[in-house]
Amino acid sequence: MSTTHHTTRRFAETPVQKAALVFGIVFFIVGLGGFIPGLTQDVESLQFAGHESHAMLMGVFQVSILHNIVHLLYGVVGVLAARTFGGAKQFLIWGGAVYALLWLYGLLVPDEHAANFVPLNTADDWLHFVLAAAMIALGVLLGRRAAHATHDRR
Repeated sequence: MSTTHHTTRRFAETPVQKAALVFGIVFFIVGLGGFIPGLTQDVESLQFAGHESHAMLMGVFQVSILHNIVHLLYGVVGVLAARTFGGAKQFLIWGGAVYALLWLYGLLVPDEHAANFVPLNTADDWLHFVLAAAMIALGVLLGRRAAHATHDRR
């Protein structure tokens, strides 16, 4: 007699996967929001890149077409990474590291300088700091707990 075990795997089962999924969905929504009049003030001034773009997401965060595309791509990567424990953990840690670099870049490059191609303003800079800290912390802390829980069950 043969017994078949059916294990149903849910999408984003672990806390680290859930965190990556939430970040991915939020990034995707923010990327879309950067193109929507009303959510983005002065959307008609949206430039592909550069500090000349005067479009402001929620009236606070300076955005460009490139900036919005990056958020959309980050969102897609986050949702796809949430499929596996390792992918989610890496997305949060390395994605957070990229945001830490963007935070430093924003602090070092003046808002009106030609090198500010993303573009970034002070609100973007500090949001990037918060995102970097949150993503790295969640990736490390939730990744560690899930790894220990998996190891303890063996």
